[in-house]
Amino acid sequence: MKTIAFDTSNQPLTAAVFKDGVLLEQLEMDSTRNHSEKLMSAIDQLLQNQNWTPQNLDQVIVSQGPGSYTGLRLAVTTAKTLAFTLQLELRGISGLALLASNVLDDNTLIIPMMDARNENVYTGQYRWQAGQLMMVESDRHSSIYDLPLAVGDQPVVYVGEYHKFKEMLQSKVPQAKFATDNLPHATNMFNLAQNVTPLRDSVEIHNFNPNYLRVTQAEADWQALHPNVENKDYVEKIK
Repeated sequence: MKTIAFDTSNQPLTAAVFKDGVLLEQLEMDSTRNHSEKLMSAIDQLLQNQNWTPQNLDQVIVSQGPGSYTGLRLAVTTAKTLAFTLQLELRGISGLALLASNVLDDNTLIIPMMDARNENVYTGQYRWQAGQLMMVESDRHSSIYDLPLAVGDQPVVYVGEYHKFKEMLQSKVPQAKFATDNLPHATNMFNLAQNVTPLRDSVEIHNFNPNYLRVTQAEADWQALHPNVENKDYVEKIK
């Protein structure tokens, strides 16, 4: 099985290709979130380096969120287009799980964080069990002051965009450690996606949308103008 995986939900663009689960090549660009100009060229470069065409692919894996709204829309729309036009399997993974996968300690509670601005974060809790990264607490959008900090004396590692909150976290969780690798890597995406049911049906692929974890301002404005329209994702609404 030939797989392309990519994430544009954070500052770097990260993409990788796999064959039968074996990493062949990765590409990472720190393009200050100017991913719209870089993603397709990155995909083309990775495929050309393997002497593949898009038609050779069997599967696409994408980070479904949370993260940058623009980055998520770009990645999800690109993944859906590839899956639909080329009849590929599509799998979406959590961007927070992707960050958590940087920490490989089996005996540690892993808490990934993304800065959601205005002293808010996207976060969750994960732990490795039998070689699989398992979700302990669901991904959420939260004020930094409302985070569940009652973790007892168990080992804890924060990973991601924790830096502006580090002093507060250290005071609340004295045993906490802080990861040094705080960027997502597409090299980890294949393994994370193995517990995700692949989407193959065109309707399922059409209904696959970003997981923002909160309503965007644009969506809130749209809902105010269309109060009788429900159960539609903003990515679909603006098409």
